[in-house]
Amino acid sequence: MGAAFRRTLLFTGLVAAATAPAEARADLTPEADAVRLDAVRVTADPLGNRSVEDLTRPVTVLTGGELERKQAGTIGEVLAGTPGVANSDFGPGVGRPVVRGQQGSRVLMLEDGLRTADVSGEGADHAVAVDSWRAEQIEVLRGPATLLYGGGAAGGVINLTTARFLPVVPLDSSLRAGARYGGNGDDRQGTLQAEVPVGERMVVRADHGQRRSGEFAISGFQEIDQTEGFRGRLQNSSVRSDSAAVSTVFTGEHGFVGLGLSRWNSDYGIPEVFDPMNLRGEGSDEFERVTAGYDRIDLRAERYAPLPWLQTVRFKAGYTRFDQEETEFEFSREDGRVVDSVVEAVFLNRQLEGRLDAVHTPVAGWDGVLGLALGDRDFVADSPDSEDEAFYVRPNRTRSLALYSIQERDFGRFRLEVGARVERERSRPEDVGEVAIDGVTLADGTFLALPRQVPSRSDTPTSFSLGSVVDVGAGQRWRSSVSRSQRTPSPEQLYAFGRHPAAGTFEVGDPRLEMERYLNLETGIGGRLGRLDYEVTLFHTRADGYVFLASEDDGSGSPLFVNDLGQRPGQGDTGDCRSDDGGLCRFRNQFVVNTQADARFSGAELAASYRLREGIVPTVLRASADRVQGRLAAGGGLPRITPARHGLGLDSGMGAGNGELRLSLDWQRVSGQRRTAPGESPTAGFDLVSADLGFSSAWLGQKTTWFIHGRNLLNADGRLHQSFFKNQAPIVGRAVIIGFRIELGG
Repeated sequence: MGAAFRRTLLFTGLVAAATAPAEARADLTPEADAVRLDAVRVTADPLGNRSVEDLTRPVTVLTGGELERKQAGTIGEVLAGTPGVANSDFGPGVGRPVVRGQQGSRVLMLEDGLRTADVSGEGADHAVAVDSWRAEQIEVLRGPATLLYGGGAAGGVINLTTARFLPVVPLDSSLRAGARYGGNGDDRQGTLQAEVPVGERMVVRADHGQRRSGEFAISGFQEIDQTEGFRGRLQNSSVRSDSAAVSTVFTGEHGFVGLGLSRWNSDYGIPEVFDPMNLRGEGSDEFERVTAGYDRIDLRAERYAPLPWLQTVRFKAGYTRFDQEETEFEFSREDGRVVDSVVEAVFLNRQLEGRLDAVHTPVAGWDGVLGLALGDRDFVADSPDSEDEAFYVRPNRTRSLALYSIQERDFGRFRLEVGARVERERSRPEDVGEVAIDGVTLADGTFLALPRQVPSRSDTPTSFSLGSVVDVGAGQRWRSSVSRSQRTPSPEQLYAFGRHPAAGTFEVGDPRLEMERYLNLETGIGGRLGRLDYEVTLFHTRADGYVFLASEDDGSGSPLFVNDLGQRPGQGDTGDCRSDDGGLCRFRNQFVVNTQADARFSGAELAASYRLREGIVPTVLRASADRVQGRLAAGGGLPRITPARHGLGLDSGMGAGNGELRLSLDWQRVSGQRRTAPGESPTAGFDLVSADLGFSSAWLGQKTTWFIHGRNLLNADGRLHQSFFKNQAPIVGRAVIIGFRIELGG
């Protein structure tokens, strides 16, 4: 660990606080705090009856007032302050969580326990297809969860839990509504949720959410080396999104059945400096926008005690039709009007997923679950504007079937958990005919031809884990775990060979990539010491055959850029290009290759809170710190590794019953990142300051909450190192958000 991080650890110990897990911060009083801890259940846990404290791995749960306070435009923004979790930010319309330096297809996004089935894992510019305002709680499983969910969870799991399939029929109908407005970007969000009982056994639930925004303000210029053009404005950053869902649940003495339909769509810009009339300096004469959407059907069923040796059998299934288009709009240099638009890439994803969990009665003191999971995915990323056949990721179909089991036994002050999973995956890519791209030249000078045919592949990834929770006395618990797992490379890592327009990359996959192999070690201690709640976690991951997008240095320390056919400057059609030529003379795609090498990840996370004052005006002091180091085993850095962070916070409030006032202040230091990979630039550190003021009351006999949120109050010009987009756009500038939430009936 570096000196800066050691100082952070020492400082955190001296102030005796760290960011409290959300379940411990929902109420400022110690009595309510304890009730909160006992009540929170992790729904992503297949045993279904374990709390946060029971699990052998650290889990953060955002719920209640803490979740309301952290609500934002994207799920990445919501979780950005959680220890071990960062935001991969590709503009205000995109925000995918990064967990312990892992991102993309290694961090699995779930809604009510099933995959979101979008394409956010296949591109840094792709939005996660969820509406966080719908969530009742958000669960963050840090570290690998491959045992439960396969290779897509090699880095961690984010699960949004909603009330859609809650097997409880209320006595009366209820309505919840909320709205928020942010002056920065004219950002408007709203949600409406309804719950209607139909008799004693059936309930219907429906919800609708919207977001509309203009372009956002920033501090300084948009691009890292920009000196002319628009200052203080994030061009092409507007967002428009909608979500809707309806579900019905029928309950009985022996279980329940739920059926749900949902829809989501979004239209957002990829921030880019453009100057159609060339009035303010060198700017592009085009911009990219992404439109995406899905239609989905879900089935949930649960049967209580179907057999004497079974406690519960749960079934979950979902089918999603997801479509996404990336469109380039071109300006006229004469009058600035949009004169043309071209759909440059189309993503199609058809995905079926099912899970069956059987929780058995104790056998020789062991409680556990046996599970079966299946998946069927049809995926392609096509380039419809090409004269010849072209693609970003060739058409492919992946089918999987997995068996898994988790067993635990309580030995009093010692709880042991063991688990195993075996999975069979078969991937079948399609052949391609005449294509616009012949191939690419690699860094060593060799020419790699685009393969017309790629053989199918079958893999059998396996996972094993052993974990324990030990009560060491005085309210302290020690967690430790070791796991061995394998991951099959994702479709874009295997089959990419073309331009990804909105991301600004030309990506090359390798169908010969081997399975990744992980050895994960983790240990931590936490609990309550008087007024102090704390959690300290250390982890180390040995990743053999780790696949990552490697950039090539162009000789000046900057990444190499190629044209739309993957040709380098002076190569092929670019031999006679001038700087102002368009077409194939535009070198606008960062050249990246999916590369495999042994890697190592290690780090630490701290989370605790100290109750400074109790009584009429309770006050809680917080501080936080996390760090992850990612490197190649042979030497050298990995790209886009999250920098170290630490911070302080303060929660206070007063009142109860018919009126309650709450105040929170937060400061976070995001360190600079100097450990870089070839072709990657370092980033400077910056400070984030935020404030939250909320007032809850029983207005007209109904629960109403009014709030004011302040974000980036110092108007920092920060660049997120973990973002593929950090040189093209900074974080959003100062923002003040006002809003309310009201509950009627129930």
